[in-house]
Amino acid sequence: MMATNIEPRRRSIFRPCIDLHNGLVKQIVGGTLSDTTPSDLRTNFVSSKNAGEFATLYRENNLHGGHVIKLGPGNDQAAEEALKAWPDGLHIGGGITLENCQKWLDLGAEKVIVTSYLFPSGRFSLERLQAVSQKTGKERLVVDVSCRRRDDKWIVAMNKWQDMTDMEVNQESLDLLSEYCSEFLIHAADVEGLCQGIDQELVTKLGEWVKIPTTYAGGAKEIGDLDLVDKLSAGKVDLTFGSALDIFGGSLVRFDDLVRYNDRTNHEGS
Repeated sequence: MMATNIEPRRRSIFRPCIDLHNGLVKQIVGGTLSDTTPSDLRTNFVSSKNAGEFATLYRENNLHGGHVIKLGPGNDQAAEEALKAWPDGLHIGGGITLENCQKWLDLGAEKVIVTSYLFPSGRFSLERLQAVSQKTGKERLVVDVSCRRRDDKWIVAMNKWQDMTDMEVNQESLDLLSEYCSEFLIHAADVEGLCQGIDQELVTKLGEWVKIPTTYAGGAKEIGDLDLVDKLSAGKVDLTFGSALDIFGGSLVRFDDLVRYNDRTNHEGS
């Protein structure tokens, strides 16, 4: 009887992040960002370290594919610091448009992340997606389909997750978007920053729907959530930790443990 070599399936890994607000590295409760009522903002953590220091930490620990998100104005200099500390190691998002996407790639971003630009007046524009993809190249474009739950559906939210769009996150929409980008980033805005657990139903659905690398963020509170996401998504979705993480002032998850988890997972897959 001939032996068959079965390729081990991909395993979910930890993806790091740098969230920037008013030029500082912060962890915030995602659903509280508002242009009209800024006093509603709930901040979990403000770092004394700059974005470049976090980028250096990620580079030194070989944590590829992390995302730098500029939440509003006043963050360009901090974002540039991060990209300078790790050229071609990070993805940059927040205010990315057809006009500035190449600039951020030239500054050292491995990929650019786009959301709001694709939804003028909240309506999806395939033409805009095609134009950005053509300019950056599919392989250097990430589409952020961060969303909020409405009844039994997830609807893409834009403009720092304040405004709902006309796009539902489902098999059809993700198939369309994946023709023009190489990755998805998905913040579950309703649970972002709460450290009360991931949206398991959304992660399960993403595991069924996605055909390209995908990173989920929102609610992760323990290192066991990596195994949970791996199980629910069959290894198709990676996980970002934020407010629960010790480097962001949290007490629930140790950064060093996540690094070891990735090292072990990558070793097993090689």
